[in-house]
Amino acid sequence: MERARIARQPAHLLLASEFGSATLNEKGSGEYDPSFVITKLGAKVNRIVAAGLLERLELRETSNGSSLYQGQLRDPTGLHYFSIGEYNSEMMQELAHQWTERLDDGEPLLVMMTSKTRWYQTDEGAVYTSLRPEEACVVNREVYANWLLDACEATMVRMNHFTASLEVEPPLDAYARADLPNSLLAARNHYGEVDLEPFKLNLMQALDIAEGRIEAATTPPPVMSLPDEPDGSSEEGQDVQAFLLQAIGHLDQGEGVTFDTLLKNAVARGFVREVAEAKLEEMLDGGTLDEPRFGWFRLAANE
Repeated sequence: MERARIARQPAHLLLASEFGSATLNEKGSGEYDPSFVITKLGAKVNRIVAAGLLERLELRETSNGSSLYQGQLRDPTGLHYFSIGEYNSEMMQELAHQWTERLDDGEPLLVMMTSKTRWYQTDEGAVYTSLRPEEACVVNREVYANWLLDACEATMVRMNHFTASLEVEPPLDAYARADLPNSLLAARNHYGEVDLEPFKLNLMQALDIAEGRIEAATTPPPVMSLPDEPDGSSEEGQDVQAFLLQAIGHLDQGEGVTFDTLLKNAVARGFVREVAEAKLEEMLDGGTLDEPRFGWFRLAANE
């Protein structure tokens, strides 16, 4: 008997920070059932549309002797990791070859790709996500900016659903009555408490670029070295201080912003972690910041 045709799963718009932080996988019991990645915000995705600056693409030999392109796609919130191999179409393999040559020539490439999601766990228990592109193309800045706006809107919908779910009792029928996706309950059971502050800051970064600062999306982050004494006199020190002050001003809801949240987002914006950490300590010592409780920072009252 001929096997029933498996419906193709829809492709969702996801920013890199949401997909990259996912550690939950769901797969049906059937041989041909699709596999899904479930994010902290409850997105249940088998395929996604990702876009960003093609930051790296390298041809490597695998242990079985086949060839595999491995790459990184950067959007304003972080990195998508993807691979293109002999299992891909000839068209995708040819695109990968062309893009490698263009990257070698120093050409910045904004790429959009529709990809299958992958989830895997190491022997040590670490969980990683990656993409397997099905279709891809180089896009211009306007198309990329529009994608950012659409991806941000989709993320905000999921954040609103997540916030609404905090007032709903766990049974699935309660989620259905509240018009919330069942996958959100699975996400809450798996991830527990989720800090929305990093997602809020990531949205601000993405919207900032989409609304006129697109140059930041077409220039790879500079290779930075840690200065011997990061005293804030350098241009980098001034830039990271401005970013940290802006982030605290936007994210502080009265209790301050966590040390980890600030450093993670500074690194995502291209700053060296140690420089950002030193700058936080410097601003705290100088009275620019207060630490109302350990590991939480807010603007000083005189700021």
